[in-house]
Amino acid sequence: MGKIIETPLPGGGLGWTSMDQREIDAVAEVLRNPGDLFRYPREGRQGQCQMFEQEVCEKLGAKHALMLASGTGALTVCLSAYGIGPGDEVIVPAYTYISTASAVTNAGAVPVIAEIDNSLGLDPADVERKITPYTKAVILVHMQGVPGRLDAISTICRKHNLRLIEDACQAIGSKYKGKYTGMGTDAVAWSLNFYKVITCGEGGVFITNDDDAYIRGVYAHDPGTPMWKTGLARESTLAPYTQMGMRGNEVCGAIARVQLSKLDTILGKTRALKKHLLKCLDKPINYELQHVDDPEGECGISLTMIALDKERARGMSRIMSEQGLEMGSVYNEGFPDRHIYSYWDAIMQKRGSTPAGYPWKDPNYRGNVEYSLDMCPNTLDILGRSMRFTFNVRLTEEHVEKAARVINFADANL
Repeated sequence: MGKIIETPLPGGGLGWTSMDQREIDAVAEVLRNPGDLFRYPREGRQGQCQMFEQEVCEKLGAKHALMLASGTGALTVCLSAYGIGPGDEVIVPAYTYISTASAVTNAGAVPVIAEIDNSLGLDPADVERKITPYTKAVILVHMQGVPGRLDAISTICRKHNLRLIEDACQAIGSKYKGKYTGMGTDAVAWSLNFYKVITCGEGGVFITNDDDAYIRGVYAHDPGTPMWKTGLARESTLAPYTQMGMRGNEVCGAIARVQLSKLDTILGKTRALKKHLLKCLDKPINYELQHVDDPEGECGISLTMIALDKERARGMSRIMSEQGLEMGSVYNEGFPDRHIYSYWDAIMQKRGSTPAGYPWKDPNYRGNVEYSLDMCPNTLDILGRSMRFTFNVRLTEEHVEKAARVINFADANL
């Protein structure tokens, strides 16, 4: 008998794979007017970044959006906008890109790493265990397009008077119980990096409904803000301050506007493909599916199966590979996924940009956070049993039917 999948499934991505002449035309239009390349347009003109920010607000029903140079910058601004900095601790999940923890150190605060559960997001019970008198915020990361346990984490944050920041860098367009993620909490960050749902190559967005937080975010992302006539920020009574140079640019703004207009089409396809794959799966024997609080609101860009033990994960992965579907575990002895805390060398070793050991040795910090490679055993265990299938816009129903056949075969023949 031959392989179930003889020809490899089509590769590709989301936003970048959806690019066409519209993005090219948008960039060309900006370049035809090189005098308008600056983030702040000439008097009487409206810039691409400004229009993108307005369109994000219209899409989400948000009050404020600010385009930045990266998702890391957007997360940093989320924290700075609420005055989080030296002396403070911020809880982050053990499963996320290092940028989540780096944003905390950028703001001058100390990251505290908490376990994930079978949602692959923050474990509410461990979040509560990790709260200290120095905790000021929690960053809930929506990994691989799947919102975490937002209700449970929100309840904990309200109970302890903590800020709740959402990292939707991998989950642009996701919803939670009918609302776009980030619309019920303090702030949310998007990433427009090449690999994300929509992209302009690199960029980020800080989104909030808080007027004062927005103004502080504007000051944080551009220390020269008071020199430019930028509306609300210029007229604010809040004192300006200096922090970063993280302005967006007009070329990226033009691309991002076109990509935003394609968001519903991209997610419409991935969500439909995931639902179809789920329908084609037999009742699991050797695995369970990732917990999803709100199946209707997730982006549909990934399907994660969590094997009942690591041996079964290895066995299923081997059979699936033999049948033409590469679907290895997220975490193993190699280096398959850089989104695991144990690979954050700079954080693990408390290394800042100078020998002073900032922010851990900042005199304002009274806590005592320690890190070790085995500090989150539940996270390493769950990821060691997790196998992921990712959806891209080049896949068809026929492709996911074949993937389902391989998964069913591997589960039945382990």
